[in-house]
Amino acid sequence: MTRRLRRRTARDGPAAHPRPLDWTALPDDATLHLFARLGYRDRAALAATCRAWRALAASPCLWSALHLRRLDPAAAATLAPRCAPHLRSLRLAGRAAAEAAPFLRATGLRSLRLSGCRDLTDAALAVLAARHGGLAELHIGPDPLDRISSDALRSVALCCPRLRCLRLSGLREVAADALADLARHCPLLHDLALIDCLALDEPALAGLTSIRFLSVAGCQNIKWATASASWAQLPSLSALDVSRTDVSPGAVSRLITHSTTLRLICALNCASLEEEEAHSPAAFANSRGKLVLTINRTVSKFIAADAAPLCPDTAVKDVVVFDECSSLSGKRNGVSQLITWLEWVLSQSLLRIPETNPHGMNQFWLDQGAALLLTLLKSSQEDVQERAATTLATFAVIDDENTNVDPARSEAVMLEGGIPMLLDLARCSRETLQSEAAKAIANLSVNPKVAKAVADQGGIAILTNMAKSVNRLVAEEAAGGLWNLSVGEEHKVAIAAAGGIKALVDLIFRWPAGTGVLERAAGALANLAADDKCSLEVATAGGIHALVTLARSCKVEGVLEQAARALANLAAHGDNNNNNAAVGQEPGALEALVQLTHSPSEGVRQEAAGALWNLSFDDRNREPIASAGGVQALVSLCQECLNASDGLQERAAGALWGLSVSEANSIAIGREGGIPPLIALAQSEVEVVHETAAGALWNLAFYSCNSLRIVEEGGVPVLVHLCSSSHSKMARFMAALTLAYMFDGRMDEVALVGTSSQGSSKIVKFEGARRLAFKHIEAFVLTFSDPQMFSTAASSSGAAALSQVAEALFIQEAGHLRCSRAEIARFVDTLRNPSSVLRACAAFALLQFTMPSGRHAVHHATLLQKAGASRVLRWAAAAATAPIEAKIFARIVLRNLELHQAGPST
Repeated sequence: MTRRLRRRTARDGPAAHPRPLDWTALPDDATLHLFARLGYRDRAALAATCRAWRALAASPCLWSALHLRRLDPAAAATLAPRCAPHLRSLRLAGRAAAEAAPFLRATGLRSLRLSGCRDLTDAALAVLAARHGGLAELHIGPDPLDRISSDALRSVALCCPRLRCLRLSGLREVAADALADLARHCPLLHDLALIDCLALDEPALAGLTSIRFLSVAGCQNIKWATASASWAQLPSLSALDVSRTDVSPGAVSRLITHSTTLRLICALNCASLEEEEAHSPAAFANSRGKLVLTINRTVSKFIAADAAPLCPDTAVKDVVVFDECSSLSGKRNGVSQLITWLEWVLSQSLLRIPETNPHGMNQFWLDQGAALLLTLLKSSQEDVQERAATTLATFAVIDDENTNVDPARSEAVMLEGGIPMLLDLARCSRETLQSEAAKAIANLSVNPKVAKAVADQGGIAILTNMAKSVNRLVAEEAAGGLWNLSVGEEHKVAIAAAGGIKALVDLIFRWPAGTGVLERAAGALANLAADDKCSLEVATAGGIHALVTLARSCKVEGVLEQAARALANLAAHGDNNNNNAAVGQEPGALEALVQLTHSPSEGVRQEAAGALWNLSFDDRNREPIASAGGVQALVSLCQECLNASDGLQERAAGALWGLSVSEANSIAIGREGGIPPLIALAQSEVEVVHETAAGALWNLAFYSCNSLRIVEEGGVPVLVHLCSSSHSKMARFMAALTLAYMFDGRMDEVALVGTSSQGSSKIVKFEGARRLAFKHIEAFVLTFSDPQMFSTAASSSGAAALSQVAEALFIQEAGHLRCSRAEIARFVDTLRNPSSVLRACAAFALLQFTMPSGRHAVHHATLLQKAGASRVLRWAAAAATAPIEAKIFARIVLRNLELHQAGPST
């Protein structure tokens, strides 16, 4: 028998709808657990929903710890009623927040951790110590405390007698009397870290007999003979951190020999010890049961192999050494404390080492550094986790300015399973850790392989969601991640599908004063706008208005550069969408871009010129750009950029090329002095620069007044040189066309008028320039001549031979050129010119413009047909005195016209 499942039918009646869940009916302990896992903003939002949750949100267990990036006296006073009786642990960032801390009135505070307090003063630290006399832990760093002296250290000693852990960074001096006060007034002090101090009294430290853990990492000017002799006598010293110092092998040996309590010396990035190990690999290995950790040994494996003194009676695997040793806290609290301390000092040193990127550390990062950082990411200590994430964001960066990362280091993180770990941390409730994890993801994603791993593991959706955060720093780093991911063409559509474009546009309006978030959002939108489909979505999401707003109102160069680049990319799809016109029609857009060409930043000027170049491709934008002062601004930019970067030179010349399509603009460019700098740029050895300058001169030479200016400014030899010597076919082609325009007879009348005061010598000079131009135009055309192929095509009536010649002659880039009705008419008229050189050049040009694979071939064919060019072309193809090149070119143009006429019209 088979069991049948009874299916509900219409006769069974409607299904019962489940009652909606009443969240307020949850038990109080469940609600408190939920609140505890939320950030402060989400917790406050929920507390505002009903009276019961408001009461629960005030529960003491939720206010025992507070971690804030910003705090001012007014906010502190508002929080005081909840914090005063219950707050035990406080983490703050910035001097202003530290100075506002006393207003919390947290007299029961036990742990105070401050970061970003470089400007903290003696007076402010003394007030903090006086108001929080019950402190057991005080951490200030990792930024150096430049303005803190030993006087403040004495105040801490006098006011905080219960102090057990004191960790300070970057003190100018730690005097003997301050250390003596700590020894006298803080008998419980067992953990002391004086990191990156400029001066330290070594013998005075020996008076701190309660010290078990001591870190002097990064300290300078230590007398190691004195230090090793005095510190070896500390009766309770269990672990010592001398990383990033010039400690000598002899000092380490004395500590190993004479200290009876020392179990661990951490000595990362100590040059003298590394040299000693290079000569004697067994140096410091298992020295009297004491561990000496250096970069030449795999830290976790070394601890596991020599774990007897740390974790006796326990088998420890190197891959989980920190977890397994820490888990012994119930049995041996000392071991747990030592491992906790080791995590902290390792995270501190690993954070500092990439700042200087010392020689010889690369192999360390590849062999164990990346894995060690990922292990520290799993620490139970919040500040260790955050420092590990920060280090992952920086250790792979080898060029901050250009955001280049070391491929091997970034891939080491990926291969060790770091990407899913970082993505998990990016979703946690702690905003500080979120932002650091997002920064690491962003920097590592500069490597395309890592970027693919991030995308494959759901990173795009996570970063998009983070970009919506109300925390500016979280949103900023998420936008940075999307910026780097959007470099890859394969990720652009995925970002758009995840809602990333709308999130990035919203960021610009949400944080109008947030420099970092604005630059990252604009940079990501610039990358996305380079994609045709994504550019449409950017426009639909309000991106044009947002970017123009930045270009008009922002004063920060990095933001302006990315905003201009984004507008340039949006305007680059003129044939596929209407964004070009939409940018031009956005109020203030053209004026803002013209104004940006005067920016002191070369990058801003370059991107603004690029945007104006792209916008000038649309007929509706050229005159408005000129009306906004674009001609004068771009001529001035060309004059100023002769010693600038190739990119700026290309874009400045390109913008003038685009504007010069219109007659009024072309004449204005010549009148404003645009021709001399373009001639100078045409002499550049960089192909894209002289090619673009040649294009601008070609447009300008259409008008006789400009042709004469080119001759007078010495442009003929420059164009002749381009026509004969450039490696760019396009540059040679446009130089030949410019010379043909100049000497097809239309300039003669203007030139003669201009020479009336100079006599016949100038006429002779003009004629010499004409002969030189004709010589090199002819030579250019002949470079495309193949006598055997041309002879075969001339004697054949079939289309195959002509097609073969046409494909061989076609300059692919010429297919992107678009000529006006007047220009096509001029080429047709030149086919009747008495000069056989000019006739051949005109036929060659029309061949390029009508090739079926050309972007604007149909447009050109239509203009030719309307101009009745077929009859002239047939005459040119049959002319008995014409060279064979001109005949073949004319026949190919006729063939092209027939193909366009036979094909579908567009």
